[in-house]
Amino acid sequence: MDRVLNVLAVLPPALVLTLVFLLPALEASTFLGLVVPGEVAVLVGGVVANQGRLSLWAVVVAAIAGAALGDQVGYLVGRRYGPRLLDRVPRRLVHSADVRRGLDLIRRRGVLAVVLGRWVAALRTLVPGLAGMSGMAHGAFTIANVTGGAVWAAAVAVAGYLFGASYRVLEQRLGWSSEALLALVVLLVLVRVIRARRAARRERGKRARPPER
Repeated sequence: MDRVLNVLAVLPPALVLTLVFLLPALEASTFLGLVVPGEVAVLVGGVVANQGRLSLWAVVVAAIAGAALGDQVGYLVGRRYGPRLLDRVPRRLVHSADVRRGLDLIRRRGVLAVVLGRWVAALRTLVPGLAGMSGMAHGAFTIANVTGGAVWAAAVAVAGYLFGASYRVLEQRLGWSSEALLALVVLLVLVRVIRARRAARRERGKRARPPER
């Protein structure tokens, strides 16, 4: 883990802050979040803020601005091009089940769906565009978007800040080496990836299975 933080330590603060803004901004506006979740950059920003090379407030503000702007673009694109755009996105990235779940959440919860959807990676990418497709009022979406984005950005940035402050304490108290901590993180990521791929295979199997008569 020391090696990971050493890599972060040599990144220019301006570059980190740019990524903190850019990744959340591109998440819903370009569907980049289906490949690279925006919270990765925000977490890194929080860690760098803990090192004293960035203000935590600057990280939070940049993340809020990026999330709000990106979701606004996603909403407008969904409102104008939604169905055609979804048809062109590779099915390995956007599953019909995610689209149905997002639309169902918006129909049932409305504004609350925009706030809640920010906490689920796939929905965070799709909900703004689906909200535009569903005909949700732009004003209501904007309020929910800014509110949800502010809470999400602050929580993720603070999590990164606290992680940067506490990982050495865990290392000392638990007697783990940096390599063991890094191995644990890699293992958790691999488990998540494997589970996601198995769920995707099951979903494809269900779609390919002929209906019972």
